Amino acid sequence: MLIANNSKLAKAPAIALALSLGLVLSGCGGMPTNRSLYSTKQAVVERTNYTFDVRSGQGGLDISEQQRLSAWFETMELGFGDRVSIEDPMASEATRDAVNKLAGRHGILVEDGAPVTSGFVQPGFARVVLTRSTASVPGCPDWSAKSDMNYNNGTHPGYGCATNSNLAAMVANPQDLIEGQKGNGETVIMSSTKAIDTYREAKPTGSEGLKSNSTGGK
Repeated sequence: MLIANNSKLAKAPAIALALSLGLVLSGCGGMPTNRSLYSTKQAVVERTNYTFDVRSGQGGLDISEQQRLSAWFETMELGFGDRVSIEDPMASEATRDAVNKLAGRHGILVEDGAPVTSGFVQPGFARVVLTRSTASVPGCPDWSAKSDMNYNNGTHPGYGCATNSNLAAMVANPQDLIEGQKGNGETVIMSSTKAIDTYREAKPTGSEGLKSNSTGGK
């Protein structure tokens, strides 16, 4: 019996040590595992379509419909980065011109092709679609790492949150984070020297001779 008791007493420190190691290791949760210099926190761009149906015809939009649409643009604070398109079963050029003029007051041009929206357009109506994009970085800030130990030599889970969140907040057109603006083949130097070239290529005054003017006196 004494031997058995001694055996149980000998196992007690081992069990206590195992429990203490388990508690220590459980506190290491959230340790960094990303060993690259690329942030796992990237901006996500979401697009939302807003619709506004206006009564239209071959003659376009009447004054009351233009006022309704203009007030809607004002309420939505239409501006840079927004996209406006038209879903018109009649494909009226007059309707498109009227919407284009109202959107042009906010610096927006009507685009070709409208995204798919819920429901259908009633006969005698056209649907104006405003597409707005927003950018954000989900999961930021991330303070999930509870330990200073870094056995994987990885970057912190919140690495890149500040830079990417600021970029998502400051970008004028969130759509540019997906696809950049297409160039027209003209560089800044080419555009900045237009005035100089015009001045150099201009004909000197008096190169065509002096014009004779009559005073009309007797």
